[in-house]
Amino acid sequence: QVQLVESGGGLVQAGGSLRLSCAASGRTVSAYSMGWFRQAPGKEREFVAALRWSGGSTYNADSVKGRFTISRDNDKNTLYLQMNSRKPEDTAVYYCAAGSASYYWLPHDYDYWGQGTQVTVSS
Repeated sequence: QVQLVESGGGLVQAGGSLRLSCAASGRTVSAYSMGWFRQAPGKEREFVAALRWSGGSTYNADSVKGRFTISRDNDKNTLYLQMNSRKPEDTAVYYCAAGSASYYWLPHDYDYWGQGTQVTVSS
């Protein structure tokens, strides 16, 4: 089992920055892919970014390329999402996920999920 706890959400003005953290505990995540997803009210859960823990390859959704950066801290077993140049349409609950994730952009390919953290961008 892997436990994931997100933190760092909040209210930010458009154009501002915010960093989300996802602390992993329990089973090691070194063999997993980890990802960030988001879900706005009335919409489906959407892929944001993913990272292969072993090797460090990263992937970003087109909507966040050039603005968001996913990274990890091996010593702290923590995943991050640095979000810059925020837009109102980035408002959503952001979730951290871990799993074998052969198809990293698909939510159902992940086995473990955090509880989510709300991010609101005001215009």
